[in-house]
Amino acid sequence: MIRNQLRPALTLFLTLVLVTGLFYPLVITGLAQVIFPYQANGSLITNNNQVIGSELIGQQFTDPRYFWGRLSATGDHPYNASASGGSNYSALNPNLESQVRDRLAALEAAEPNNQQAVPVDLVTTSGSGLDPNISIAAARYQASRVARLRGLSIDQVLALIDQHTEDRALGFLGESRVNVLELNLALDGIQYMYGK
Repeated sequence: MIRNQLRPALTLFLTLVLVTGLFYPLVITGLAQVIFPYQANGSLITNNNQVIGSELIGQQFTDPRYFWGRLSATGDHPYNASASGGSNYSALNPNLESQVRDRLAALEAAEPNNQQAVPVDLVTTSGSGLDPNISIAAARYQASRVARLRGLSIDQVLALIDQHTEDRALGFLGESRVNVLELNLALDGIQYMYGK
């Protein structure tokens, strides 16, 4: 009697393993490579066929000649995609207060005469800890520092910010944003491509 129940159960189990564990992933991966190869391969940004980053994962910029992104919450190795996750600090957590104070001090040291209000995304982490984008306000806050240190006019830097501003998704979801890596590459005059 158990044999009568065991055979169909094992057959169903093996069928499901083959369909959901092998056939379905192979079909979806193949379709993704054909229909969306750039996205399926990590949205990589390249220069001369060398990968220099991903459009989806932030990078650490500390040189004041560059725009700085959001703080990373991935521990000792900033923007480590394998350690993605927010800090989950509450507004009253001393660790969050310490991070905010440290970033405010770094921003003030880089440009002591900047009297603008500091945008919140320059002193906090994102939900993933990997955010590659900053708000337009955060980019504009840093524009005078970058212009001064690079010997550019403020209008040139603001024009670059405008050129690298991405609109809201579908015209109404989220906020307009600026990809920090792309903006910094443009500052350096590096010609980059999406994917190889």
